Amino acid sequence: MHNKTFAAVAAGLGLLALPVLTGCGSGGGNGSADSRTVTLVSHSSWAVSKNVLKDFEKRSGYRVRVLKDGDAGQAVNKAILTKDNPQGDVFFGVDNTLLSRALDNGLFQPYRAKGADQVKPAYRVDQDRHRVTPIDTGDICVNYDKAWFSAHQLTPPASFADLAKPAYKNLLVTENAATSSPGLGFLLGSAAKFGDDGWPDYWKKLKANGVKVVDGWDQAYYTEFSGSSQGKKAGGDRPLVVSYASSPPAEVIYAKKRPSSAPTGVAEGTCFRQTEYAGLLANAGNTKGGKAFLDFLLTKEFQEDMPMNMFVYPVREGAKVPADFTAYGPQAKSPETMAPDRIAAHRDQWVKSWTSLVLK
Repeated sequence: MHNKTFAAVAAGLGLLALPVLTGCGSGGGNGSADSRTVTLVSHSSWAVSKNVLKDFEKRSGYRVRVLKDGDAGQAVNKAILTKDNPQGDVFFGVDNTLLSRALDNGLFQPYRAKGADQVKPAYRVDQDRHRVTPIDTGDICVNYDKAWFSAHQLTPPASFADLAKPAYKNLLVTENAATSSPGLGFLLGSAAKFGDDGWPDYWKKLKANGVKVVDGWDQAYYTEFSGSSQGKKAGGDRPLVVSYASSPPAEVIYAKKRPSSAPTGVAEGTCFRQTEYAGLLANAGNTKGGKAFLDFLLTKEFQEDMPMNMFVYPVREGAKVPADFTAYGPQAKSPETMAPDRIAAHRDQWVKSWTSLVLK
């Protein structure tokens, strides 16, 4: 779920600016060009083990083409704007913060994937129409730089409220809620915690306490955060960053020399539960192949492959998670959550209010 920023909201449209298409293959209208090819449109964080994908292709007879269409929100809104002549057959990567936008704009056609009955009840949505299939889940949380806090003999924050305390002044960097998926998730988490009336006062306190806002996750984590071992630019001076509960295991697994413990930690009282979905695109050129691919995404084989590739948790009952993943990045015990209909009712106004309050 890393690297999920998205472009600025286009004025007056409630849609996000279009990205440049990148990835394997070129964009062709109306889904796949032939009946033996399935085209997946996704955000840039899509990943799967080669052997797992080859196994699906061998068993199904379909060849999979992947179009990585930028960051999460960019990809969703590009898909909405091209829904009458879609670039693919299946879309993966719309999450619960933007789900209503996709459904309200008719992005998907109904299909109940095989294995849907194996999805944990907490992640099931749209049960009457089955326009989307839950695929994975993870937590947006504040991460902290263990070495920095140790050197400064300061206890890391443990909750949303802690972040507004004087001890943590000028330490936090977050992403813009209007241009970033984790930034939006963090805003929704604060609204879930403090309520419709309380979250603006909370953000006033954060602003007064020196919170820094940047456009997206890449900049926040790799440039501003002091604790990233894979930083693109050295010298970040913020030891607190809005990221994911799965960032610490990523730090360990991608390290040149694996440390005995993660160099970063998670402030568990700051987490917001995020779920990602996939769906069969309206007007897909290869609906039969698209349905087969959606079935594949819920197989135990794929669900157990996800944690070490996309650093997310499976939603299928009984799918096992690698010990390395759970050891360094356990799921939050009590994350903030919000019903999709509440997000739909308030998201755009909250983002507008947040922008006026924090950025102006």
